[in-house]
Amino acid sequence: MIFGKRKSSPRRLNRKKRIGLALGGGAVLGAAHIGVLRAMDEFKIPVACIAGTSIGSFIAALYAFGKSWREIEEIALHTKWIDVSGPRLSQYGLLSNKKLGKLLIDAVGDAEFGDARIPLAVVATDIGTGEKVVLTNGRVAEAVMASSCVPGVYIPVEIGGRILVDGGVVENVPVSPLRDMGAEIVVGVDLTANHAFKKPEHIVGVLLNTFGITLRNATKLQTKQSDVIIAPDLSAFNAIDTAKVEALIAMGYVGALDALRAAGA
Repeated sequence: MIFGKRKSSPRRLNRKKRIGLALGGGAVLGAAHIGVLRAMDEFKIPVACIAGTSIGSFIAALYAFGKSWREIEEIALHTKWIDVSGPRLSQYGLLSNKKLGKLLIDAVGDAEFGDARIPLAVVATDIGTGEKVVLTNGRVAEAVMASSCVPGVYIPVEIGGRILVDGGVVENVPVSPLRDMGAEIVVGVDLTANHAFKKPEHIVGVLLNTFGITLRNATKLQTKQSDVIIAPDLSAFNAIDTAKVEALIAMGYVGALDALRAAGA
């Protein structure tokens, strides 16, 4: 069974209730979210609001602005690691992810949250205070860049006087923003639950593994607040290998089918 050791919640997926979708972080593993969106579409599950952390914020933003899972799949299949990262050594990080922001702008325009078709929230972390920052106003591309700034790898993004990094530090599967947005049922997508770490080949790999291990432990507590948990088995994949995007999408789809069926979809 693709769902692995994690079990879906016994709560039933009632379409008459306001359903929120929480897309978690996981670098390239985020391609699995596209498979989840495909399953949601095939089951005709309406998404009343959506929240994303890290790579989940990028996928959530595309979906919130009307991109179908097929359109998002096309973007993912034609995007490589170098397309979203650029060297820019500073005292705060090794790389810049401004290219990620540009990729989003190219897809949906330099949009603001208020323009979204589906209410959207993006989670980031104030690295100066340790506080969770839920972004629901302002430029979406800027918020996604902030939410995706893995500490030590990417240079933080300053928004409203705050120095922001990856939201996974505080809430990797962003359930709480959806509750605040009125979601009665939350479908959470956890990419880290069944992910196996591999020997890193360089400093970026070391930093990503360290961050990922921390996230996995914290996420176990966070996903208990979801009503339905989708946790595909991504143990065979590397979090920075963009050559496996198509297979990741397929695994996300199969994992979502399993969880949604168990929830009565």
